[in-house]
Amino acid sequence: MRYIIYGAGAVGGTIGARLADAGHEVILICRGEHLSAIQRDGLLLRTPDRAIRVPANAVGSPAEIAFRDDDIVFLTMKSQDTTPALEALELAAGDVPVICAQNGVANERMAARRFSHVYAMNVLLPATFFEPGVVDAYGTPVSGVLDCGRFPSGVDDLIQRVACDIAASGFVSRAVPDIMRLKYAKLLTNLTNGLDAILGGIAPGGGEFGAAVREEAKAVFRAAGIDWASEEEMRERVLAHYRHGAIPGAASRGGSSTWQSLAKGRPRLEVDYLNGEICLLGMLHGIPTPRNAAIRRLAQRMAGAGEAPGARSLADLESLIAAP
Repeated sequence: MRYIIYGAGAVGGTIGARLADAGHEVILICRGEHLSAIQRDGLLLRTPDRAIRVPANAVGSPAEIAFRDDDIVFLTMKSQDTTPALEALELAAGDVPVICAQNGVANERMAARRFSHVYAMNVLLPATFFEPGVVDAYGTPVSGVLDCGRFPSGVDDLIQRVACDIAASGFVSRAVPDIMRLKYAKLLTNLTNGLDAILGGIAPGGGEFGAAVREEAKAVFRAAGIDWASEEEMRERVLAHYRHGAIPGAASRGGSSTWQSLAKGRPRLEVDYLNGEICLLGMLHGIPTPRNAAIRRLAQRMAGAGEAPGARSLADLESLIAAP
């Protein structure tokens, strides 16, 4: 199979470089200076154990690819960029298998409107991307855990082959029939990403405010009849396989993926598909979600105004919650 990584940033760059280093045929789709650097020098993946430079085939859009029957597309862009990416992909490729290796639970639904073979991947992969052509992945002895399955449930031969290829490329991966149960559990942890960006760093787990944010989400999940994996199960899935390590020549990992987007000056953040997902479900099932709404709204205001991580405080969030 040929792997096409659509969005070769922190997550996509790590997956693509690892697959290419293991001998798989890989095409990266990215943009700007990152694209130019990869086309010129290849992609450099720095890990705690070694640096990997792969002479990757990189393009700026799906339209530049002559698609084949054995192609598998990984969606690894942020969720706010998924819809235009899917439009471009469908125009160029037709009906191609799509794996959503993204935070949140909305991307699979977006993809399923256009493609008949959609798969979900639960991404536990600490990585950063700040320098064109360079991705830092902090997991060791493997770069992360990438469990996957069919959307909305089940497994098939294709996703089992993908899991085997991923597992042989520097990750832990398994094909599981209840993959969305894992992704809803990951969503709970991602709900404090926006809080991390707003405050410029938070206590592990998000402190008392973060705990209240997750309790809102759990109440929504119960009302919607949504099952999710326990914190213990998710923690064990990480602790049994990798830890965060230092990368020679690289700074220690900064904040969450949302923190990184705000630090880069991105005008929109993924919180619409993290905290916003909870707000949507809360509206549908009559459950108040004021803290999730406040995080989503304030983080997007900061992005639109070009503010840096840590420019606001808990008092700003509390004022939003108190407002009518």
